[in-house]
Amino acid sequence: MSRTPLPHGLRFAFGTLTVLPVTVTRWDREAARSGMLCAPVAGLVVGAGAALVGVTLLAVGAGPLLAAVATAAVPAALTRGLHLDGLADTADGLGSGKPAEDALRVMKQSDIGPFGVITLLFVLLAQVAALFQAYEASWARGVLAAVVSATAARLALTLAARTGVPPARPEGLGAAVAGTVPVRGALLVALAVTVAAAGAGALLGTYDLVRAPLAVLAACASAELLLRHCTRRLGGITGDVFGGLAETAATTALAALSLG
Repeated sequence: MSRTPLPHGLRFAFGTLTVLPVTVTRWDREAARSGMLCAPVAGLVVGAGAALVGVTLLAVGAGPLLAAVATAAVPAALTRGLHLDGLADTADGLGSGKPAEDALRVMKQSDIGPFGVITLLFVLLAQVAALFQAYEASWARGVLAAVVSATAARLALTLAARTGVPPARPEGLGAAVAGTVPVRGALLVALAVTVAAAGAGALLGTYDLVRAPLAVLAACASAELLLRHCTRRLGGITGDVFGGLAETAATTALAALSLG
């Protein structure tokens, strides 16, 4: 685990993973380690904000579809769309079929190609559809879906920053955080998030007690598959890959919570 004081880690997590007005006071490997261990906390805040907007719309008479759209939009707004942009760039790089160096060059381009557009379209449709189903069932299930998916998305980043996962480039956010988190620390954080999801699900009943932690595990598994593919294809991770992992995990968690 990191020896960096917790406030520095939280500042790093919120300062790099959200647009909240937080000043990053340290930008070194120790701060990155602590920050990535705290990443799910940033996800919890993002998810709570998204759920608050969705529930507020329901309270003033909006339907579950509008609440779902707004809930999906809040995480994008709180990250300036960086995770969605990273997902699109990763899709373009992987979809190009080019060698690693050329694929990384495609990912750095400012425009979005056809693979990125198609991926964004289906991911956002899936997120809105799953949130609509949750809100249609009850406002509480909508809140659970928003919070669990956002937290699981940032947990995927903690796991991706573990020791042994190399950066694809010598610069950028990927290089700053790659390999900073001890495997044991990443697993402990994953366990804590999974247990917390089970506790939150238990408030809604036995079924959600099981479904919520399974959604976290499914999110981690899908992100891990993408991480391994990117590591093989690109030689490591980048900031764009981190964004792709977060959106993949969030979408998987929402899909898992909509089952049954």
